[in-house]
Amino acid sequence: MEKSLSIIISGGGTGGHIYPAIAIANEVKLRFPEAKILFVGAKDKMEMEKVPQAGYEIEGLWISGIQRKLTLKNLLFPIKLISSLWKARKIIRKFKPDVVVGTGGFASGPTLMVANKRGIPTVVQEQNSFPGITNKLLSKKANKICVAYDNLERFFPKDKIIKTGNPVRQDLLLVHSKREEGIEFFELDKEKKTVLVIGGSLGARRINQLIELELEFLKGQEVQIIWQCGKLYHEEYKEYNSVSNVQVHPFLNRMDLAYAAADFIISRSGASSVSELCIVGKPTIFIPSPNVAEDHQTKNAKAIVDKHGALMLKESELDTFSVVFETLLKDEGKQESLSENIKELALPNATGHIVDEIEGLVSWWV
Repeated sequence: MEKSLSIIISGGGTGGHIYPAIAIANEVKLRFPEAKILFVGAKDKMEMEKVPQAGYEIEGLWISGIQRKLTLKNLLFPIKLISSLWKARKIIRKFKPDVVVGTGGFASGPTLMVANKRGIPTVVQEQNSFPGITNKLLSKKANKICVAYDNLERFFPKDKIIKTGNPVRQDLLLVHSKREEGIEFFELDKEKKTVLVIGGSLGARRINQLIELELEFLKGQEVQIIWQCGKLYHEEYKEYNSVSNVQVHPFLNRMDLAYAAADFIISRSGASSVSELCIVGKPTIFIPSPNVAEDHQTKNAKAIVDKHGALMLKESELDTFSVVFETLLKDEGKQESLSENIKELALPNATGHIVDEIEGLVSWWV
C-alpha cells in the first residue's frame, strides 16, 4: 500500500455516540497502524475530553442542537451552523480524508454534509432503533448506513442499510469467563444473587430514587447490590454504602467485571447499553429514559422486549417494580429464557463489520 488511510470520525454529545466512534478508530488502527485518524466534535461536549484520553486528535466545531422552546440558543443556531460548515470545510480541505464516518451528535451533521458535497465517501453509524434527525438527513447522501436494528428502511434508503450492530467494548466478549474474578473484585458473597444497577455514565435520577425507595424490599430478597449511581448523584447516595450488601459507586471502571458478577441487571436503554447487554446475556429490566429525542430509549428496549429478551418498566410504572422483580427472582425458567433470547440478538463482531464497510469505500486500494 503506497499511501496510508486517512479517516475523519465525527460524533459525540453523549457516551453513546463517542464510544462507538472510538471503537471504530481502534479497529482501524489495529488493521492499518499507519492510518491517520482525526475526530471532529462539538466544542463544549464530552468528546473534547474523552477522545484525547483515548489517544486521538480532535477538532471542535461551534455547534449545538435546536431546543424545543424559543431560547437564545435557537436564535444562534443558524450562525453556529454556518460557522461549523465553514470550519468543517477547512478541516476536510487540510486533512484530505479518504472516508468520513458519522456516529451521531451535533458535529457529525456539518462534517458529513461538507464531505458529501466534496464527493468524499461517507458512512453513517446509527445506534438506535429510531434515528435522530441528523442521521435521517445525512442518510440521503451517505454511501453506507450501518445499523443495529431491523426495519430501519422506514427512515433510510433500503439499498444503503447494512445491519452490523453497535460497536461494544472488546473486554465484554470474554465476560462469561470472568464471573469468579468479578465476585472477587467486588468482594461479593458467592452464595447470594447480585443485582447490578446502571443508569449511564452520569447516572439516572429516577432509577436512583427507585433503588433508594426499594432498598428495604431488596434486602428482604437476600440479594446484594452493585449500584452505579453516577457522578452527579454520588454525594446524595453514598451514605448507603454503610448498608450491608449494598455498594454505591459514582462510576464503574471495570464494567466487564460488574457484568460478569451480576445475576440481574437494571438499566437504562441507550443504544450502547442495549448492545452490551445483548452480549452479556443476563436477565434485564430496562427502565427507559423518557427525556430523550423521539423517546428512542423506549423503542430500543421494546425491540428487545418484543423478542422476549428482557422486561421493561416505564418510569410511570415503577410502583410495580417490587412485584415484577420478585416474580423474576423466583422464576428460574423465565431467567433462563430471557438470557437465551437476549443473547440471540447479540452482534459481537459489529466493529469489524463497520470497518469492513469503510474499507470497501476506499477506492485507491480496492
